[in-house]
Amino acid sequence: MTDKQLVIIGSGPAGYTAAIYAARAGLVPLVIAGSVTAGGDLMTTTEVENFPGFPEGVQGPELMESMRAQAERFGAEVLYDDVETLHIEPRRHRITTALGAEYTATAVILATGSAYRELGLAEEKNLSGRGVSWCATCDGFFFKDQEIAVVGGGDSAVEEATFLTRFAKKVSLIHRRGELRASKAMRQRAEADPKLEFVLDSEVTAIHGADKLEGLTIASTADGQTRELPVTGLFVAIGSDPRTALFAGQLDLRPDGYLVVEGRSSRTSAEGVFGAGDVIDPVYRQAITAAGSGCVAATDAEHYLSELSDSELNTKEK
Repeated sequence: MTDKQLVIIGSGPAGYTAAIYAARAGLVPLVIAGSVTAGGDLMTTTEVENFPGFPEGVQGPELMESMRAQAERFGAEVLYDDVETLHIEPRRHRITTALGAEYTATAVILATGSAYRELGLAEEKNLSGRGVSWCATCDGFFFKDQEIAVVGGGDSAVEEATFLTRFAKKVSLIHRRGELRASKAMRQRAEADPKLEFVLDSEVTAIHGADKLEGLTIASTADGQTRELPVTGLFVAIGSDPRTALFAGQLDLRPDGYLVVEGRSSRTSAEGVFGAGDVIDPVYRQAITAAGSGCVAATDAEHYLSELSDSELNTKEK
């Protein structure tokens, strides 16, 4: 059993930024980055053009590798393993990894992220970053004057579809029911957009393309009839699920499953446990907001550990 002041579970912009700040504060954090998911979603993203400081854009994996290297430069340790169990106990949180390593941590930062829901179709993952996307804000710019599709019927899907009409020649909004679930205001805004077409009572049954997306097969949910939709972009907007299985039942979660933190802080319902990144954020879900919350979590953890150290010192002096 190895004792650590601070363990960061998860990587990506939130985990690595937390590691940079914590390492510079002398906390020597351990980052358990994941065996396959190290670096988070940006490891499967090609061009990132909206992260400050990169006027020509940067490849997602390059950005994550730079953050990791910066964290290690200041003394962070990065472990490419997965956390199997986390037992939350004040001042002695116990962590076991898939490869059998065991740690105790005085403080823990949870940067486990969230996962976009997928359609579950063949070629969906293969064409990720080559026509298939889960983030209009990230990738919409790359589809100027093209015909694209958005799948979903809630506020997020309608918002993404209307946002994408700024770039695309035409946007088809595909929803399996006959009426959108989005709010009335969102629906009215979408209906007034001349570049947006509603494809209701329909679902995507196949995704086509070898090196890039070339089209979709959509089927009627009413009578099963199929037709081809020649689009070069597909945005899946059917929601996301925070990765909270590791600590569900030990920490307070919102009704939608996201980790609860106090106000603008990163403090969770347990002493010495802090949240950062997409696991606490169902709204913005951007690399830059995740990085910002990683800074907040590291700062909160540093203050917690400092106050704990001062308290123990005062107790010894008495």
